[in-house]
Amino acid sequence: MHELSVCQALMDQVESIAHEHRARQVMEIFVEIGPLSGVEPQLLEQAFDIASAGSIAAGAKLVIRSMPVRVSCRQCGAITNALPSRLVCGVCGDWQTQLVSGDEMLLASLEFTRDDDQQAHSRGVQQGIEANR
Repeated sequence: MHELSVCQALMDQVESIAHEHRARQVMEIFVEIGPLSGVEPQLLEQAFDIASAGSIAAGAKLVIRSMPVRVSCRQCGAITNALPSRLVCGVCGDWQTQLVSGDEMLLASLEFTRDDDQQAHSRGVQQGIEANR
């Protein structure tokens, strides 16, 4: 299950950001996953409990948002949603498209408490997550 190594890489980023913002405890972790990322959200949730144990994010809630597959058409220039198994233009139906999104896994934001007892939210983190493979 490579989701465990992905989750460990996620935790490295979470701990780095939490340390940078002087967080005491991470409460929620928001992740965006595309269907072509190679990461199974259900397996990631299972691995999260193991990867976060004993860390600043132990007990945190992992919130996963599915991202759409989007393509750019080389024929008509439109950017449209597509099916993961059918990367065709939604406007003209041409198959000459380029993938715009849907293959990523991003750490979108964190919600945490700080030592001064304030709750903070780190938005716009938007960091890609890569596991050691």
